[in-house]
Amino acid sequence: MYALVDCNTFYASCEAIFNPAVRGKPIVVLSNNDGCIISRNKEAKALGIPGMLPFFQVRKQVEDTGCHIFSSNYELYGDISARVMKLMEPCATEMEVYSIDEAFLRLPGERFGTYHEQGMHIKDMLWQHIRMPVCVGVAPTKTLAKLANQAAKKIPRLNGVCVLDTKEKWEWLLARVPLDGIWGIGRRIQQRLHDMGIHNALQLAQSDPKWLRRRFSVVLEKTIRELGGEPCLDLDLNPEPKKEIICSRSFSYKVTELHELQQAVSLYAGRACEKMRRQNGLTASLWVYLESFQNQVHLWRHRFVQLPTLTNDTRLIARAGADALEQIYRPGIRYKKCGIGLLDLRTRKYEQLDFYAPRQSEKSRHLMHTVDRINERFGRYTVQLANTGIQPKWLMSRNFKSPAYTTRWADIPVVRC
Repeated sequence: MYALVDCNTFYASCEAIFNPAVRGKPIVVLSNNDGCIISRNKEAKALGIPGMLPFFQVRKQVEDTGCHIFSSNYELYGDISARVMKLMEPCATEMEVYSIDEAFLRLPGERFGTYHEQGMHIKDMLWQHIRMPVCVGVAPTKTLAKLANQAAKKIPRLNGVCVLDTKEKWEWLLARVPLDGIWGIGRRIQQRLHDMGIHNALQLAQSDPKWLRRRFSVVLEKTIRELGGEPCLDLDLNPEPKKEIICSRSFSYKVTELHELQQAVSLYAGRACEKMRRQNGLTASLWVYLESFQNQVHLWRHRFVQLPTLTNDTRLIARAGADALEQIYRPGIRYKKCGIGLLDLRTRKYEQLDFYAPRQSEKSRHLMHTVDRINERFGRYTVQLANTGIQPKWLMSRNFKSPAYTTRWADIPVVRC
């Protein structure tokens, strides 16, 4: 049996962990540069606060209803996510971290209690140790576990845990779920299925998978078989290394100066290289772009760069990115965003050496490893390139950001009695 554990309104729930004053109160969390509402807890939803809308459009409504407003605190969210995943590991024989707030678990069997008891144990443990509310869906396939998790969220009497361990149970639920409520069914596929007379999840589960495969794809066939209780999607325990990594952010204001844009590219290059080294990667190709909206016209310029050798050295990649940026920069344009992408990534295991081409030195590799370990221990950007600037003004706005309670010494909560 698979269990899908999903944190409820994850970003908003993280904000309430170390701030008891906002527990049980409406909370909204904003995206980069405080642009859109990306997370609302159940109290904010009950007040009719809409999601995924520009904040400036609904700011008065949010403030008038007394909602607590927070900017995205990615340092806090990442650390809380890691703690949640670590706590769940002993509860499963295998675990796939699906996203920052979701994980699939393969449960060990009912010798450790019924599946409902195991789900309640996971739910209660995460609340007790982290104060993270979760819902748990248990079923014989990943697709049904996803469906069970949705039911656990929406049906109050389930108390956050739904177990679909018999065909009668999941068919009862499938008959009440529209097609777009099924994991992997998008609008286009839904419309085509409607045209064929298939209108809900049970009708889809009872369709001929081979016949629909010929008209759609093997992916839909697997979905149908999974809805019938036949496992077709196994846990992804060793995900493939990424083939490319792109890092970009919008600025807090429109940037016109070249040196500020180069600072940004240097900072983003450091972040992208850190991610690349984490998967033991190398690259010889990178991509830099600038973006602006001016006089209702979208301006977008980019350049590809080929490096002389495979490398993961932040210094070399940041220098190449800054040079490329200088070639596409145009004075007088107010840029809102820039970014850098590392392309055609390879791992050192499959590195093809060339007798005549230069190779990244071991000294460079050791230096990058040391930088990563320092930043991992003392916090991101503890060590970075000097040309990223000191407290640059163009960094994205986070005017409502909470402290990084668990990842910065100065922000550790202090209890007074």
